[in-house]
Amino acid sequence: MRKVRAVLVSAVVILGASLTIGATSAQAESLAGVFRDHSECERIGTHGINQGWWDDYSCKWESRYRYYFLYT
Repeated sequence: MRKVRAVLVSAVVILGASLTIGATSAQAESLAGVFRDHSECERIGTHGINQGWWDDYSCKWESRYRYYFLYT
């Protein structure tokens, strides 16, 4: 089960990254992480702001993957 979960999470990250690469706007969002819990996504997003890694973030639920994606 652990190996299946690890492969699934890797696939989700790759798919999310490929969706992000396809964005063409001048201020395209970049994928900063994938999380199972909304609270964890928010915690890491806030931590990134406090550390100066990014100015803004959003946690978006992707129902087809059943994970939260952190975009910065």
